[in-house]
Amino acid sequence: MATIRPMKAVDLLKFNPTNLDHLTETYSISFYLEYLAKWPHLCRVIEGWDGGIEGYILGKLEASPYPPPRHPFDPATNPNPNYLPWHAHITALTIAPSARRLGHATLLTSALEAAGDASDAWFVDLFVREENKVAQTLYEKMGYSVYRRVVGYYNDDSDAFDMRKPLKRDVERKTVREGGENVRVDPSVVW
Repeated sequence: MATIRPMKAVDLLKFNPTNLDHLTETYSISFYLEYLAKWPHLCRVIEGWDGGIEGYILGKLEASPYPPPRHPFDPATNPNPNYLPWHAHITALTIAPSARRLGHATLLTSALEAAGDASDAWFVDLFVREENKVAQTLYEKMGYSVYRRVVGYYNDDSDAFDMRKPLKRDVERKTVREGGENVRVDPSVVW
């Protein structure tokens, strides 16, 4: 039986089997430690019965670094389409190949969504490779949709889909849109 629990620094030494997938971005130790220091409540692991890490999520709560044009913020009246209001972000979510299709990704994502709701965030967003159809299908089943395509986002020049799921605060679904696959933006406007 697997258990979801807060991530600890020592877990970083157990990630190798989880990060073997070619679609998983692997970061430096300092990157993971920064998340653990800033957002420890948004970093979780799935620990297997043998103590191995079967999956993990790195999340954060943030807003764009520049102020919105109007207070209070309203996505419908914001003249800057790239401004990001207070939201939760999934920086990394990965499940070990041997532990897939067990619902682990849904459990980890739901925990981050609950934290976003508790912090009165507008939505949860994430970036997924345009060619990663399996992940896109999973996120769509969880209520995410493509907000925009970030052209050449990854180091290998692959495009990313910025996918979002509105949270309880966004009753009118102002932070999502239809046809986001066709809204192309440059990585320089993505914060």
